[in-house]
Amino acid sequence: YYNVNLRKPCPFWTDVSLCGISDCAVKPCERNELPPGIKMESYKYSEEAYAAINDPEDCEKAEKLGAVDEFLSEDARWALLDWSKHDDSSDNFCEADDEQSPDAEYVDLLLNPERFTGYKGPGAWKIWYSIYEENCFKPRTINRPLNPLASDRGENEGRIFYNWLEGLCVEKRAFYRLISGLHASINIHLSTRYLLQDNWFEKKWGPNITEFQRRFDVLLTKGEGPRRLKNLYFIYLIELRALSKVLPYFDRSGFKLYTGSETQDAENKKLLLEVLNLTKSFPLHFDENSLFAGNRKEAAKLKEEFRLHFRNISRIMDCVGCFKCRLWGKLQTQGLGTALKILFSEKQIEKLPETSSTHGFKLTRQEIVALLNAFGSRISTSVNELQNFRELLQRV
Repeated sequence: YYNVNLRKPCPFWTDVSLCGISDCAVKPCERNELPPGIKMESYKYSEEAYAAINDPEDCEKAEKLGAVDEFLSEDARWALLDWSKHDDSSDNFCEADDEQSPDAEYVDLLLNPERFTGYKGPGAWKIWYSIYEENCFKPRTINRPLNPLASDRGENEGRIFYNWLEGLCVEKRAFYRLISGLHASINIHLSTRYLLQDNWFEKKWGPNITEFQRRFDVLLTKGEGPRRLKNLYFIYLIELRALSKVLPYFDRSGFKLYTGSETQDAENKKLLLEVLNLTKSFPLHFDENSLFAGNRKEAAKLKEEFRLHFRNISRIMDCVGCFKCRLWGKLQTQGLGTALKILFSEKQIEKLPETSSTHGFKLTRQEIVALLNAFGSRISTSVNELQNFRELLQRV
């Protein structure tokens, strides 16, 4: 269950053409469809805010807060408070939706899967153009970068593109590779769950080999396809390392996964820790210490520039005309942004104290849902689907 506001206006242009195709629609959850834990609003209030309540209206909220979740232990109630919204803007790589907005709704991701919706054309192209051309770093001497996605780009132009890309510092190259890897993952999912049959009786979804080749074949993409797939593995390693690094945050006894059932919470946490411990057994993680090193002042400036560029991309997701594409675009950018927050936060994670602190590292429920789904159901699944396409192509 992902909390998202799909009605936020595009902050960059006004001519957003909303997709009228039925497959672009998103079905939000009705309140009676939500688990008990999510129905309760107590997670929106921090322990610090709760302790500092003075306003009569806030006192009334506090009384309600104390009256809810009667079936939970005291530890579970205070764990909810620790999941609250908090001011860590200096850490955030994404502009998160306001969960208290009247337009924010919960969406069951299993009932709204990412797949090809038919959304394409100038609107979709404008999104990726803005991401690559206006937000990826480029040398000052280049007036306009060569968009690596242009279908009519020749091989010579491709070599020029990668020549100046290699001339950038490692952080700026990494930024481009992250965006390219994210784009590759999205394209694999669209190719995997493609609308193969659409008639009055049924719709059939499945892998479309032709579409996959159009996006990744070495000849059809003039050598670009394999680079895109390499970048997919790059983002996989980035998010894998983030999950490994954030393990101590989830391993604290005070951390609760909240469904409304303490038995289910304990089982879910046990399973989550098993998965995160498994990530530590993989020896080839990305080394985040290789980025933003060197001169402290220059590194801090570059890190802030990196963060603001990515934050801007998260805002572009509100300009996507297809609501289902917008949903998954927002989730995946927030998932990657959360991974970057984990990797580059200056707040302690490896040895977190059991008790919460206003100055400690924190993640919201929204960030956790985005992080786990972006890696588990998106990036990892994309890597797995590559093998399926290899097998299908061998039969052609």
